[in-house]
Amino acid sequence: MYYSSAESWNLRDTHMFDTLKRVLEHNGKGAKAVVWAHNSHLGDARATSMGWHRGGLNLGQLAREAFGDEVVSLGCGTHTGTVAAADEWNGEMQIMNVVPSLADSYENLAHQTGIKSFFVDLRKGHCKEELREELMKKRLERFIGVIYRPDTERQSHYSHAILPEQFDGYIWFDETTAVKALEVHQPKTPLEFDETYPFGM
Repeated sequence: MYYSSAESWNLRDTHMFDTLKRVLEHNGKGAKAVVWAHNSHLGDARATSMGWHRGGLNLGQLAREAFGDEVVSLGCGTHTGTVAAADEWNGEMQIMNVVPSLADSYENLAHQTGIKSFFVDLRKGHCKEELREELMKKRLERFIGVIYRPDTERQSHYSHAILPEQFDGYIWFDETTAVKALEVHQPKTPLEFDETYPFGM
């Protein structure tokens, strides 16, 4: 993970999926779980550039392959507002302004509706066919996670996707407000690091 390779991403999301399976198995037959994670982890990677070009997989894809239609995957999007993130790994959390979404993105399409917040069920037969057809067109999608770099947003935070193949539903907030963290401090000196940082278990 330290070197940001596709292999480490796949290892991490496979571990997430293995953990989810263990939780379900521990709770017995008929167990259900709700997983709250970033869009890049929960949407099916096979419907994104991550899966098409980088050989990436994710928790959403692995869950869909294992559990089929028993999985319901919801994505979230916003046009602008604020986000709690850092501008580099191990940086201090900041409240940053979210740059308005790019013109050829799903976020901008949702913004153009003029509706402040909504939910759309993207599953076939649950959504107007004309709408689903329009959303099946490959577009840019924004991913903001632990790191946010507004200055390089197009390169750093956008990837192509096909929304109805990525998610079963989409939750939209035209403007969002940053979450408030319980802790924001990151270690600054070598004395604060564990001796095996960043490679230890």
